[in-house]
Amino acid sequence: MSAEAAVEALNQKFLLDYPGEAARELESMPAQDAAALLASHAPRAAVRAWQALAPDVAREVLELLPADLARHVLTESEPASSVAVLSQLEPEARKQRLATLDKEVARELRDLSAYPEDSAGRLMDARVSPLRSGMTVGEAIERLRAVRRRGLRELYVVDDEGRLAGRVEMQELALAERTRPLSEIQRGIVAVVRDLDPREEVVEILQREPITVLPVLSHAGRFLGVIRQAELMAAVEEESSVDIQTMVGASPDEKALSRPWFAVKKRLPWLQINLLTAFLAAAVVGLFESTIAKFTALAVLLPVVAGQSGNAGAQALAVTMRGLVLREISLRHWPKMLWKECATGLVNGLAVAATTAIGVYFWSGSMGLVYVICIAMVVSMVVAGLAGALVPILLRRFGQDPATASSIILTTVTDVVGFFSFLGIATVFAGMLEQGAR
Repeated sequence: MSAEAAVEALNQKFLLDYPGEAARELESMPAQDAAALLASHAPRAAVRAWQALAPDVAREVLELLPADLARHVLTESEPASSVAVLSQLEPEARKQRLATLDKEVARELRDLSAYPEDSAGRLMDARVSPLRSGMTVGEAIERLRAVRRRGLRELYVVDDEGRLAGRVEMQELALAERTRPLSEIQRGIVAVVRDLDPREEVVEILQREPITVLPVLSHAGRFLGVIRQAELMAAVEEESSVDIQTMVGASPDEKALSRPWFAVKKRLPWLQINLLTAFLAAAVVGLFESTIAKFTALAVLLPVVAGQSGNAGAQALAVTMRGLVLREISLRHWPKMLWKECATGLVNGLAVAATTAIGVYFWSGSMGLVYVICIAMVVSMVVAGLAGALVPILLRRFGQDPATASSIILTTVTDVVGFFSFLGIATVFAGMLEQGAR
């Protein structure tokens, strides 16, 4: 065997047995030379080394490989590696590249590239160039110069398997000695998200951690890309707007400029339900029609009780929904939540009732009316707090979105409770009210 053939055999064995180290060497070479080296070896050796390359380098090399070899490496590489490289391409270029593959392979890669609508993968920027953990500072700087990517504040470091190992601040990289190992200035990762995690998970991390860039990993832990601050903020705004719409029965699919018929179709069912619940509240008032006719002051004070119980319920609802969304609580915490809201409603009810008593006494001069509204205020605020905690928990328990029309349901409950407690207690204390009227 000639010396040249021996070197060729050794290189091929290196590509096959040590693809991670081979990829590191290939990344330090011009893309043209790396493509030529891979093309000079057996396709299976080229596949092993190519799929270990950083996605941006792999894309450049892929575009310089012969057509047959390019098709072979995309087909035979791990699907996750091929998808990571294809995501670096513009949509039209990606479509053309997929058209050269076998239909079954193309469909598989296309399906893997299409992340669900509300997933972290949809928010991700895959055009990010990670650094190798074995690099020196000088090698990392040369790598960045070759990439020529602007707007970077921190860089991510991966191991030979492409798994996320840490991050490096751009300022520290620029100030460090060129011979210093990258691992010495490498920092830990604050937070990560998986590519298939829901958007709510991204929002939760943003609210919990002071970050501007969130790295995205595959299910195997390979670094795929990042979600930048603009996308993070957009996710928060989208999540907040969806919650606002669904809480009042509007569809999350409806936009500001949606067609009128679409808006009607989405809103009308909940408006009809709201009308039925309004009749229910009116029926409660009708039960005590004679009491109201006898003591007209009750009609004046009725909205006061209903309004306070509604506010108390809305506060409990907001806190409970936030807890469910951020996973501070789960369904098994419902006894603690109910106890907390019961205690909160009782203390707040007593405090509000004391203030109300002063105002009602100076307005009416009737101690009977003071007793009635104070008792009704405490009862209605306690029950409203319980309802505010219970409504989203029950919706979650039965597999529904806790934000779905919870505001409409809660409004009905608090109105009915407020009316019934106030008018019911007034009926019980009718004798005291008559003495006050005289």
